Amino acid sequence: MASRKKATVIAPVQHAFSLMEEFKAFAFKGHVIDLAVGVMIGAAFGRIVESLVKHIFMPLIGTIMPGEEGYLGWKWIINGKEVPYGLFLGEVVNFSIVAVVLFIFIVKFLGWVMTARKQEVVKPLPPTKEEELLMEIRDLLKARAAN
Repeated sequence: MASRKKATVIAPVQHAFSLMEEFKAFAFKGHVIDLAVGVMIGAAFGRIVESLVKHIFMPLIGTIMPGEEGYLGWKWIINGKEVPYGLFLGEVVNFSIVAVVLFIFIVKFLGWVMTARKQEVVKPLPPTKEEELLMEIRDLLKARAAN
């Protein structure tokens, strides 16, 4: 009885350790770390684009449009309530810039890289010396068998 109870206690502990080992292999394999770095760079890029839109593009657009506060002052008043459509337009411009940059990077740049890699894979490797010798032996055996 004592040995059976001991075996049932050890099995969950071993299972927990194997789960920890699997998690460590997953988390520190490199893919998760690369993903985390990509998310951080993406967040920083988003802040840069947001600043570009809020501080450069939209004020420039605001100079040609009426209103004292630029796009921040673009509002509709409906039943005494304000609907700040200028802020929404700023976010649309922000999204558009991020979408265009991601399109260019992913579709154009990475697409080109992936196409180049596929072309490299498609090219057959030249035969090694051993393979050339084996082909010569095969050809000689075929010629001998034909005679």
